[in-house]
Amino acid sequence: MPVKRTPKAPRPLDAIAVALRRERERADMSLSELARRADISKSTLSQLESGAGNPSIETLWALAVALGVPFSRLVDPPAREVRVIRAGEGAAIRSEQAHFTGIMLSACPPGARRDIYVITLEPGSARHAQAHIPGSVEHLIVSKGRLRAGPSDNPVELAPGDYATFPGDVPHLYEALAPHTVAVMVMEHV
Repeated sequence: MPVKRTPKAPRPLDAIAVALRRERERADMSLSELARRADISKSTLSQLESGAGNPSIETLWALAVALGVPFSRLVDPPAREVRVIRAGEGAAIRSEQAHFTGIMLSACPPGARRDIYVITLEPGSARHAQAHIPGSVEHLIVSKGRLRAGPSDNPVELAPGDYATFPGDVPHLYEALAPHTVAVMVMEHV
């Protein structure tokens, strides 16, 4: 009996390239205009749209905000079948500022407005996030370790099992207070 092979998933950079072009064209924006609005170089944006480069989470967030779309629309192609992401296998996007890694588990399907991530953090430096699209709300549930998170001017300390919600459309931060901190984050886009 022949073995049924599952088609290979596209490389994360290829999916990002396709999504960036799609969303930029949908917004009827030139490369130059999007680069200006996201405060990145036109050559960096051109590389990303060609599937090259190694974008940081900050660059992708800046592009999503400039395009007025949820972050997930740039990094997660729509799923059509049952999808399982085993622990440690998701496409990891790392921060340049801190020991912070986000792995998207589920993007918002059409008509819904939420994305789900697992984030891992290490002590040492905080990840400072810019404001996301207007109306964004973040929900966090800590599963391991401890962290400070929330609006930059009013973060809260969380331990395993703790839940917090805060506006995502204002500058905010995440800071590990214990090694190997893990949390589930749900981004809600109102």
